[in-house]
Amino acid sequence: MSKFIYRVGPETLRLSHREIRVEDAEAVLAFNGNPEVMKLTGEPLWTDLEQTRERLANYAEFETHGFGRWGIFHKPEGQLIGFSGFKYLPELDEVDLGYRLLPEYWGRGLATESGLACLRFGFETMGFERLIALVLPENAGSMRVVEKIGMHNTGPIQIDDETAYRFAAERPDWLARHTS
Repeated sequence: MSKFIYRVGPETLRLSHREIRVEDAEAVLAFNGNPEVMKLTGEPLWTDLEQTRERLANYAEFETHGFGRWGIFHKPEGQLIGFSGFKYLPELDEVDLGYRLLPEYWGRGLATESGLACLRFGFETMGFERLIALVLPENAGSMRVVEKIGMHNTGPIQIDDETAYRFAAERPDWLARHTS
């Protein structure tokens, strides 16, 4: 999809983004193994550290597509607190912006900060023409985030036996509204 591999993502005042590595497995398990985090994702809870290491070792999105989900690092602590970034969805032929944070970092504007930085990076640096975000109907917090970062609800969609709302942002329109 991309001739470049974007292993490092955007940087903000409080956050940096980079490819997640096998040595990050414990931190990844902390958010992907947290029932509170996972309950509104439509994905199963991760429970095993060795399986997490294996999943990370076999994660090939960067090699396959040139992009993937980056780890979100909270600069003041230097800690991996979640992920944000892109995933190609072949069943929709679209690129999805997703994010996930540990609960102790909710309510601080970090998902919005990361999502906005990722959208800007995706449109300005990576050259995407359109990005989507899939949000389960019961995930009101995530809906607020994607609306705040300039995505609009295009309606419900059936994916993986679940109904989700598809939010979208188109490059020219988004850049016109978010470039100073």
